[in-house]
Amino acid sequence: MNKNANLHLDNYISEQSLAEKMIPAVGDLYREHGVIITVFGRKLMGASVIEIIKAHKFSTQIESDEITLEDTTEILAAISAAPPGSCRIDIGRLAMDRQKSEDKLQAFIANALSPVANNPSSTMAEPVDVVLYGFGRIGRIMARLMIERTTSANPMRLRAIVVRGGKDGDLMKRASLLRRDSIHGPFNGHIRVDKENSAIIANGNFIKVIYANQPEDIDYTEYGINNALIVDNTGVFKDEEALSRHLVPKGASKVLLTAPAKGAIKNIVYGVNHNDIENSDKILCAASCTTNAITPVLKVINDGFGIANGHVETVHSYTNDQNLIDNYHKAERRGRSAPLNMVLTTTGAAKAVSKALPELEGKLTGNAIRVPTPNVSMAVMNLNLEKATSKDELNAYIRNISLDSSLSQQIAYSYSTEVVSTDFVGTPEPGIFDSIATIVDGNRCVAYVWYDNEFGYSTQVLRVLQHMAGLKIQDIPSEHGQLLARAS
Repeated sequence: MNKNANLHLDNYISEQSLAEKMIPAVGDLYREHGVIITVFGRKLMGASVIEIIKAHKFSTQIESDEITLEDTTEILAAISAAPPGSCRIDIGRLAMDRQKSEDKLQAFIANALSPVANNPSSTMAEPVDVVLYGFGRIGRIMARLMIERTTSANPMRLRAIVVRGGKDGDLMKRASLLRRDSIHGPFNGHIRVDKENSAIIANGNFIKVIYANQPEDIDYTEYGINNALIVDNTGVFKDEEALSRHLVPKGASKVLLTAPAKGAIKNIVYGVNHNDIENSDKILCAASCTTNAITPVLKVINDGFGIANGHVETVHSYTNDQNLIDNYHKAERRGRSAPLNMVLTTTGAAKAVSKALPELEGKLTGNAIRVPTPNVSMAVMNLNLEKATSKDELNAYIRNISLDSSLSQQIAYSYSTEVVSTDFVGTPEPGIFDSIATIVDGNRCVAYVWYDNEFGYSTQVLRVLQHMAGLKIQDIPSEHGQLLARAS
């Protein structure tokens, strides 16, 4: 073996060793102090050694010099030695800032963490109870996300799941569907069933399974649940009158719908209009997966170049409301076999954008094609701009925003010529901008946005839920735009 081969292997083994040392430190900071550690926006809590290494490689997208695990390990050690209170710390970005600082490490860290030095381990005095009403695709991913984040410092608790039925074996089947997922893989942890108490115990979380045919049949206080946030994953209740039924039971306080709402209910796309949420709001909607995928990208394009009008075509994976084989369906075309056909259908996502982004009211049309894939969809946005641009200019603009802006958690950026839909399974950002596919001709552009219509959407639902609960996590470093300017 030549020297270069040995060098590469030795470097990788060294990276593995450093990543392994990071894992307990990241876990301790989160469990004991409510500190979330990220590297360039990539969450390290629960990450594997390989995932930690890959997160560091992301730094090359920002500037040519890679931020190494040696750089971030010493920063993480300094944070662990004097941990702050509840916050989110990006050690990758701190490592970049330190390269420009003349301060010694301890002084640099003390200054960087000064805004959160006196924070408590939780930003809330009391835990908040959460109930998932419905336990389908979104409900189960939401359960995974909440369970993964539960610690003594995390104030949100998944207390119950409400489902219809209650036939023999139902509880075991519900637990099995949480444990195993054909798309998102196995549950990360341990699950057992408590038949006597009708509960699922997942990673120490006691989750009551309540069987009810309608919201009014429940009294949450009977199970020790109070002032709960109810997340409706059924899609059955869509207007204010119907969703208000969730507020009838004792122990319920607010409702969040995970489907497009009808009427005047606020449709929230986190990152775009979440500041419209008021403490007095009892019923909110997290919009749809497509609306969450396209609205952040449309916002930044409109901010930078202006959108005169456009059309959004959604190429969407099939869903449970379609048929496996041809059979009756109340909607046009959706009765035809989902695994065998592309199905032309309608979507309200383009019109729904204006509920979160009023400046685009009446400017967009939309349609949808359901295709024979189980997950990950794409939006093709054909836009007429008010300002002429070029492919390189538009791509660079979106890239910089995805790397360092207030929308960096909503917009991911792809620059690979080889990626396909399955590569985006599990992507936490609700939309992934495909820069290679961008088409620009003067004032006209066609932008392609991938999205995991299950996982990416669920992360947005969770963010809205946290905001409703009053859980606001401070970011360190707090200033957006430093990296954007550096990368431009």
